This record gives sequence, structure tokens and C-alpha cells, in this order.
Amino acid sequence: MTRTELQAPAAPPADPRSRAARYALLPLRVFLGVTFVYAGLDKLFDPAFLSASGDGSIGNLMRGVRDTSAVPGLVDLALRSPVGFAVLLAVGELLVGLGTLAGLFARVAAAGGALISLSLWLTVSWQVTPYYYGNDLVYLMAWLPLLLAGAAYWSLDSLLRARRSRRTA
Repeated sequence: MTRTELQAPAAPPADPRSRAARYALLPLRVFLGVTFVYAGLDKLFDPAFLSASGDGSIGNLMRGVRDTSAVPGLVDLALRSPVGFAVLLAVGELLVGLGTLAGLFARVAAAGGALISLSLWLTVSWQVTPYYYGNDLVYLMAWLPLLLAGAAYWSLDSLLRARRSRRTA
């Protein structure tokens, strides 16, 4: 490639199908980002959830799913400090959601979202029958395209990438 080819940005696709394909992951990114921000804030501002025991508490939830989870050891680990685990989960969801919405370290955020969803699927929603009634597996699958593709458009990652390429050109 010549220096001119490296500097010239690719022209945006002219036909509607190409343009739609270019932004195909944007609705998924917005949905997952908003959902995880909401889930994190909901947990952080729910005093019942941030309790070791009582109705609606993380402690009662974890004790209730312990014997039916695929990995009871994960539940036992969370039960060592249920409130600490609840805060960690909520902050993780919030950071994943914000990173996804902003498109900042998008693949890292998607990996975090996938890890949270996988953990919840293996513990909280593992016993749901039939499996497709549980939402955590669906969220896990929804994170995978963003993990593979990142946030190429309308993202801080693309802005930083463009800034770096201008400096090196």
C-alpha cells in the first residue's frame, strides 16, 4: 500500500444495505449498555438488595439458588460477603454498561458483560426450565458479537483509533 492509500479514509457505503450492515451492532450496543447501566443503578439504590438477609436481599437470593446452581462454589464464594458481592456486581454492571454505551474499551466491556451474564446463568438462572425462559443465557449470547467486533462506529474507541492514525501518518 502506498502512503496515500493508508491516509485516505474509506468512503462510506452508498447503498442502504451496506450502510445498515455498517451500523448493525449499534442497536445491540445501546440496548445492552442501557440495560446494564439500569441494572447496576437499580441494585446500588435498592437497600433491600444490598442486604445479607431479608426479602429481596442478595443473601436470600444466593441461598435460594445455591443447591440448584451449576457451580455451587461460586454461590458459596458470594455468600462469604453477600453485600460486598452485590456492590461488586452492581458496579461491574454499571461500568460495563457505560463502557458499552460510550464504546470505550468496547471489547473489554463486552467481555465483562459476557462474564457477568455467564456467572448469573451458571448460578441464578441455571435451574430455569426450559432453558430458554432464563434471560442470562440470552444476554451472554448477545454480548458475543460485541466481544468479537468491538464498537467500530459512534464510539470513543473509533475516535481514539482515528486520532492515533492521524499522529502516525
